[in-house]
Amino acid sequence: MIETNLDPVSLRRRQVLSIVVQEYTKNAQPVGSTAIARKYSLGVSAATIRNDLAALEREGLLTHPHTSAGRVPTDAGYRYFVQHLLADSELPIVERRIIRSEFSQARQELDQWLRVSTAVLARASHNAALATAPRAPQSRFKHLELVDIRDTKVLLVLVLQQGLVKQQLLDLDEPIAQSELSQISNELNDKLQGADADQIAAYGTGLDLQEGGETPGAQALLARQVTMLVAEIMERIDGRVGGPIYRDGLAQVLERPEFTSSDNVRKIVSVFEQRPLLEQLLDEFADSDDVHVVISGDGRYRELEDVSLIIGSYGVSDLATGVLGVVGPLRMSYGRTISAVRFVADLMSEMVEDMYGE
Repeated sequence: MIETNLDPVSLRRRQVLSIVVQEYTKNAQPVGSTAIARKYSLGVSAATIRNDLAALEREGLLTHPHTSAGRVPTDAGYRYFVQHLLADSELPIVERRIIRSEFSQARQELDQWLRVSTAVLARASHNAALATAPRAPQSRFKHLELVDIRDTKVLLVLVLQQGLVKQQLLDLDEPIAQSELSQISNELNDKLQGADADQIAAYGTGLDLQEGGETPGAQALLARQVTMLVAEIMERIDGRVGGPIYRDGLAQVLERPEFTSSDNVRKIVSVFEQRPLLEQLLDEFADSDDVHVVISGDGRYRELEDVSLIIGSYGVSDLATGVLGVVGPLRMSYGRTISAVRFVADLMSEMVEDMYGE
């Protein structure tokens, strides 16, 4: 939390700081005392407001360009505004209905939902948006099917509880009828429901391959082959680092006045495309229940100077979770963007629960 010497003379000075942040966010122009006095009924003169602006500048919350008498927020000013002055808000109900409709019209596929989430966030915030696919703390088995393709070729379709679907072609020593493949599938689905990779491997190792076992002969051999393959696939998934990061809206961010210089363009493009940095940031907030605002790197990330990120997690903690957020300039509509991230995160959490829950 940012410490300042603002005291409740002070309520007015907080009000003046809030006005400067909101006016500068809307107009990208330094905000002066005369403009504040004309537009807002603070009950004091422009001269008094000018003194307030000077006091806020001494506190490090405002600064002024050399060519203007007006003030603009500093990094600390934005942080103070977000942490102390920003009221909780929601997106307008009409907009929430439109967003819900867009999600409901998307196909019930993970890829489609993630693309909708970034498109919606980019549009609602007028900034760039990103999202990661939900991942389970550990892969859990949900369902498999064995499908006869032709002769000795069989397709394994594996579905995990976090929504991943994997397919692999198997070559058998001899043909097995679809009815027998379905019997093996049904038995394994009963035995492996909710199991992790280690439990599945242990089950496969313990399968009775002798005639007279629960699944005799060639069926037992195939059941073990399939079980060990499923365990191997799940181990690879659990050991995989990262996953796809979905992005949208970079072009509209580059239209903002802050990015008219080539140096600033390179900076925002670098942040948006630099996967190791994004993964580090997203992983940091992956287990949080709230929306986080990172302003100018919060003094920890030099690469994020003059950039703001608003990041929220979604999902169900014991099932699968992901992260989504917005990237843009410091001059951002924080209230609206935080509301949009929180609302879309709630929708994505519903999706995870509906699509991948028991």
